[in-house]
Amino acid sequence: MTVRILVGDVLERLRELPGESARCCVTSPPYWRQRDYGRQPGQLGLESTPEEYIARLTEVFREVRRVLADDGSLWLNLGDKWASGGNGGGGSFMQERAEAWAHVRQNRGWRNPPSGYKDKDLIGVPWMAAFALRADGWFLRQANVWAKPNGMPESVRDRSTISHEYVFQLSRRNDYYYNADDARTPLRPSSETRLAQNLETQDGSERANGGAKTNGTMKAVKRDKQRGHSRRHDGFNDRWDSMTREQQTENGSNLRSVWWIAPAQYREAHFPVMPNALAEICITCGSEKGDTILDPFGGVGTTGLVADRLGRNAVLIELNPQYAAMAERRIQADAPLFVETALGP
Repeated sequence: MTVRILVGDVLERLRELPGESARCCVTSPPYWRQRDYGRQPGQLGLESTPEEYIARLTEVFREVRRVLADDGSLWLNLGDKWASGGNGGGGSFMQERAEAWAHVRQNRGWRNPPSGYKDKDLIGVPWMAAFALRADGWFLRQANVWAKPNGMPESVRDRSTISHEYVFQLSRRNDYYYNADDARTPLRPSSETRLAQNLETQDGSERANGGAKTNGTMKAVKRDKQRGHSRRHDGFNDRWDSMTREQQTENGSNLRSVWWIAPAQYREAHFPVMPNALAEICITCGSEKGDTILDPFGGVGTTGLVADRLGRNAVLIELNPQYAAMAERRIQADAPLFVETALGP
């Protein structure tokens, strides 16, 4: 497979790509005022207000929509931020860490909330972005929750510690490609045990009701397969009953909207990166083998690395040349015999 890494401004490089040349976009843009990636002119995320940030995101993803296939989808990972307080640190390649946030530190009140926000307000950046993209023409299909079982602790005593981010699923049109079968999750052991029971021949227990049962053996009850739903369809039960035990258990369950995935870090980056497992879910759902995956904020190359593992091509765009080189080394090290990387100018 081929992974192309294009270096430069995201809008300029996107405009060079042919229309409808990618099947799926999987990306995590720089979050608003969370990190200074190191003296890169035009980098996204350093805007003075959330509204300015959302406007730039909307412009970028308008161009992404042009590059995507007509039945393509966008998987967008974004984190939130509070209106006041400190900001994230500098990038790992800062020659002088003191230069981080120099663009705002010189301004009076740079730690204060932006106009229109109160101290301690949670801004709601992910949902602002989702609604703006919907208004710009995208179909907002799902808000998946990336739940972090071992997220970073916080020294707060007046709210819960945040341990999740959002992964929005958006599409170009109402009817789009979605690979539901390959994204299904395995059954839990308890479900496999329950489905393996032979209810037709089970006689039950003489000790039903704590031993107080007096009307004979307890017969096993054949339960409704649609319990939990307000409407019942006999056709569903009939189809289920006609399936063999193997057919009932082979496909697992439909992908749920909460994904329990531990945060990841790449040893060269010194900042959190998109976990491979998260990228794998998005790429699997939104594409087929041989398709091209787009990531306009390529970072250290997680989308490209996982796309290759899954038999897809990838095009990554990265503003910082050092991060782009890091991504190339990472992908080449993962599959040196099979991946062709093209580090563009």
